[in-house]
Amino acid sequence: MPRTPEANQRIREAQRAKILKSARSVFARKGMEATITDIATEAQISLGLAYRYFADKEAIFSELVKQTIPDASAEFQKLVEMPGTPGERIAALISNIVGARRQRESLEAHQLLTHALDADALPEEIRELLSKRYQMLLAAMRQLIVEGQAIGEVAPGDPDQLVAVVSACLDGLTRWALRDPEQFRTYVPDAEIILRLFQPETAKKNVSEPS
Repeated sequence: MPRTPEANQRIREAQRAKILKSARSVFARKGMEATITDIATEAQISLGLAYRYFADKEAIFSELVKQTIPDASAEFQKLVEMPGTPGERIAALISNIVGARRQRESLEAHQLLTHALDADALPEEIRELLSKRYQMLLAAMRQLIVEGQAIGEVAPGDPDQLVAVVSACLDGLTRWALRDPEQFRTYVPDAEIILRLFQPETAKKNVSEPS
């Protein structure tokens, strides 16, 4: 009995997803030196079948980047509006970012994005997408810092400088995780250490004083 159009569509979608999953691992390991042959081998399919779904490796790479960084406007707005004080929301944000570095799938995604930023042939559309998501993250963090400072929950100081320091710290952790994932998983600092940057002096004294 011949397959229905719906069944054929499901098969095509599954095959495409398989190619993209394999490509994510290959690009994470090899960067833009990876070939479509490498991807086909990883997916255990013929080279011809890979070309039926994607014109070239650049098309696969662009699709992976788009999947990794979807439109984040709703995501960051949800963060800003979620229940809790500004300090609690900052803590949730930092904890999620640090915690995600320990997960293999998330680490592969960051490897992919690192390669994307270093790729000379990266389409301008993708560069703009990367820049937009990063700027939205920084804007959300800055808004929470300003709100926290207004109620004395976050340390005083230039919010842009606080954002810059935290951004540099998280970027350093990401690069460490990419360079030596096993060592990173062993020694990655607790999110609480980063969050001390936001603590007012009174809170720091209370933490340091013996109970």
